[in-house]
Amino acid sequence: MSAGFEGFDTDMLWDEFHRVVNMSSEELRAHLLADASDEEGFPPDPDLGIDELGRAVLHVLRKRKGDLTKVDLDVMRQVVERVETMGDRTDDGSRRELMSVGHDPLRG
Repeated sequence: MSAGFEGFDTDMLWDEFHRVVNMSSEELRAHLLADASDEEGFPPDPDLGIDELGRAVLHVLRKRKGDLTKVDLDVMRQVVERVETMGDRTDDGSRRELMSVGHDPLRG
C-alpha cells in the first residue's frame, strides 16, 4: 500500500479522485479555456486566466499513481473535498465551479 496523506491512503485517494473527476482531461481543458475567455478573448497574462486548481487537476490527470507528489495529493484531496462539500448542485454557478475541477454534476 502507498503512504497515506492527511487521512487518506494514496490508493483510496486515487480511486476517490478519479470517481469524482468525471470529465476527461480534454473536456476539462476545453471547459477551462472557454470559462477563461470572455467577450474580448483571452486575457494577456500567460496563464490565460485559467483556474489554478483546474490547471492542477489537469496536471494530476496526466500522471500515473506512482508518480504523484505531495502537491498532487493535496490537489486531489482538495478536489474530493470540494465535490463532496458542494454535492451535485446543478445551478449554473455551482455547476461551473464543479466543472472547473473536473466534476460535471449532470453526469451519473
